[in-house]
Amino acid sequence: MSKIMDLMEKRAKAWNAAKEFLESHSQNGGNVSAEDAAVYDRMEKEVTDLTKDIERLQRQEAIDQMLNQPTSKPITDRPAQAKGEEKTGRATDEYRKAFWDNIRHPGNPVLRDVLEVGTDGNGGYLVPTEFERTLVKALDENNVMRTIGCKIITTQNERKIPVADGHTVAAWTAENGAYTENNPTFAQKSIDAYKLTDLIKVSDELLSDSFFDIEGYISEEFGRAFGEAEEDAFINGAIQSGQTVIDRPTGLFSKATAGGAPQGVVAAGATAITADELISLVYSLKAPYRGKAKFLMNDATVAAIRKLKDSNGVYMWQPSLTAGEPDRLLGYPLFTSPKVPVMAAGARAVAFGDFSCYWIADRAGRTMKRLNELYATNGQVGFTCTERVDGKLILSEGIKILDMKAGS
Repeated sequence: MSKIMDLMEKRAKAWNAAKEFLESHSQNGGNVSAEDAAVYDRMEKEVTDLTKDIERLQRQEAIDQMLNQPTSKPITDRPAQAKGEEKTGRATDEYRKAFWDNIRHPGNPVLRDVLEVGTDGNGGYLVPTEFERTLVKALDENNVMRTIGCKIITTQNERKIPVADGHTVAAWTAENGAYTENNPTFAQKSIDAYKLTDLIKVSDELLSDSFFDIEGYISEEFGRAFGEAEEDAFINGAIQSGQTVIDRPTGLFSKATAGGAPQGVVAAGATAITADELISLVYSLKAPYRGKAKFLMNDATVAAIRKLKDSNGVYMWQPSLTAGEPDRLLGYPLFTSPKVPVMAAGARAVAFGDFSCYWIADRAGRTMKRLNELYATNGQVGFTCTERVDGKLILSEGIKILDMKAGS
């Protein structure tokens, strides 16, 4: 932790030095010479490099904390007074052990009897409950949309969500006067599930090695791959592959979505954002949503707005000085994702709002299947994992988007 704090203090000093250099070398109109610009770019790169070092150390610290957790708890209760609910189904230790024994050594009829409770319709087995939680945690760590505050629900089937299209209006009424009628209307938004799959191969030697952590490896690989694919879909939505449109969850940055896409502010330029436009974006969001609002943009966009100041001459971007806390823009937390479009003509470059208005629906039960024959000639075994998930902006007024000016 002390090393992280040292780097944070070093980053803050480097950023202050860069700001002071830019201010002292700015000419009339705020321009700097080419030589001074090159010096400033090197100073800004130092800030960026320190940020990456801090994030890497924070990830290492989180992993160390996870690995240092005790593998068992001391016995504190009397033998006859065991506490806790009895585990059933996929949550039992017996199912978990049988599942991973079957992954290493399939075909045991005793194991098949235990795993019968988790058999799915396609011949695979539902992963143990605890492993599913580990996989979901891995998704959280690899998916900014799951960590930024989106509402996450678990469903067994399609979920219809009623959304008020308007509000009633109170009216001043004379004594004994008739009440003014209001007829609020409601719409429905449906959250279903889209199929996401991944396939990995493991050598026979590794599977036979009892010291190889097959559970940890599969959890990390599937979690990373699924998290990256989910993040892209939650941000960008459906994609075009040749002449075919691949359906995916509804993207937050999509321009045309069923039920309305988020609106906001249009920038005056096609490849640049001004301080005034960011301020306008903040205040285009209704005040009740601003209490939990956050920014989401591409790293390249952050690099472009680091030099921006507000009307008081204060830099809008402020680096975090607290471990685990995000940087801030105009006082609001700032999150980044490489999946967010970069500043370009007509692109949707910045999202700002309360991300709990975007819902992510996990269809309960991820499944895994072992492929014994497909890669046998290569001395490998394949594993497939399948999940079903959907995402949709439920309340469009809760998030605003800054759009770049369309090209001529």
